[in-house]
Amino acid sequence: LLQSGQPSCLAGLKTLLLNVSRAVTRDVLITFSPTAGPSRLNTTEKGKAGKIHLPREIFRSLSSQTVRVVVTVLNIQQLGMFKEVNQTGQVLDNTVVGITVGEGSISGLRDPVQLTFAHGELPRGLTPQCVFWEPSKGQAGAWSSSGCVTQPGDKGTACSCDHLTFFTLLLNPALDGSTAKALMAVATAGCGVAMAFSIFTMAFCIFVRCRFRFEEPVRTNLGLHVNLVGSLLLLNLAFLLNSGLSGRTHPRACGVLGGLTHYCLLCCFTWTALEGCQLYLLFVKVLGIYIHHYLAKLCLVGWGFPVLVVGVAGAIGSYGEHSIQTTDHQVIAHLCWITSKHLLVHYITNCGYFGLIFLFNMAVFGVVTQKSCSLQGTGAVQGYRKPWKVALVAAGLFCLLGATWALAFLTYGISSAAVLYLFTILNSLQGIFIFIWLVVLYYPKTKEATGSLSYTRHDKTTTASQ
Repeated sequence: LLQSGQPSCLAGLKTLLLNVSRAVTRDVLITFSPTAGPSRLNTTEKGKAGKIHLPREIFRSLSSQTVRVVVTVLNIQQLGMFKEVNQTGQVLDNTVVGITVGEGSISGLRDPVQLTFAHGELPRGLTPQCVFWEPSKGQAGAWSSSGCVTQPGDKGTACSCDHLTFFTLLLNPALDGSTAKALMAVATAGCGVAMAFSIFTMAFCIFVRCRFRFEEPVRTNLGLHVNLVGSLLLLNLAFLLNSGLSGRTHPRACGVLGGLTHYCLLCCFTWTALEGCQLYLLFVKVLGIYIHHYLAKLCLVGWGFPVLVVGVAGAIGSYGEHSIQTTDHQVIAHLCWITSKHLLVHYITNCGYFGLIFLFNMAVFGVVTQKSCSLQGTGAVQGYRKPWKVALVAAGLFCLLGATWALAFLTYGISSAAVLYLFTILNSLQGIFIFIWLVVLYYPKTKEATGSLSYTRHDKTTTASQ
């Protein structure tokens, strides 16, 4: 940048060069400001300038008698540098501070380098994090916090790092204390209501299945719904037990509770996928297909496959205490869940697994909708059972059991608080939605109107359950 001679580049760069003796007996203190640049610290220094504290350990480890200390303050908005791909946080004052001592790299310091980034009251919903630029991370470099400790304060944030490089203070979107407590209250109350309606829904499905003589596809559908609602009931129960007992249990008991919660969540996802498979078999593949002990085989997959996943995750010690923190690093809740050391397990078994299920259900929903519209266009539907009602059934199943969980992928970013409220409310009320949906869908007015759709194909009458 200095050799280019471009005024636009030089406008965003301010540098301080110091020659410091190897036999220094005091720590080196430097101030930096986005507007005034770096300078040696004066004892009468006042204002909102940041401070750099270089320990004596740095200079005593060098071989030469005199070393050059270079402190560079960069305005990355003017320079167009240090841009991370898909970056959600914002750099404080667009300021990056680079520190170099001597000609080699310095890392692994026992007495860390301390940087204090001065700032006023931070906007609500943002949490500060001390980071440095790591060129080898990602495709074109990214921010990293390895080796740095963040200590937030009222007038500034102190960063203690064990190496020298380019540092900054990243303001990441996060929940404040009041929002987090409100979300926990909504989730707890919603789970209690959802459990009650889940019991009503299971009782209703069992009553309808036993009271009326449905055809086999309808009975299979009702059995699927019972198992799905049962998984939701267990998930809500596990969450209530988790929020009530975590933080006061033995580490081993917390690990078991975390594994149980993960198992219930995976069961819910798996039964959602099986509902999508049932739609595919009924409306896309073959209508009226018969599989021996079909529901029993679905139960083996729906309840058995999560056991294998949780067993493997538990074998590597993935479960334990997980804390939820606010912007000021105050712990508001302890949960028995996947620990922070095994976040890869969470990304693969939860985010990745549900992502595949969501894409599959979305594809099935699109195909079913297209098929229903084509049937309506050909006039192949008899009676009042219109194809749009079949599409409505699929849309209700897809939205209630897929779209609400998919909102979790939108909870990263500046607007994550609003999406979190929507995600928490919709999933907490999921049991109520399913209960109303099934009552409207399956409650028969007459024996002939038992929830089946009849239409003629190739001069044959085929019955497909809703």
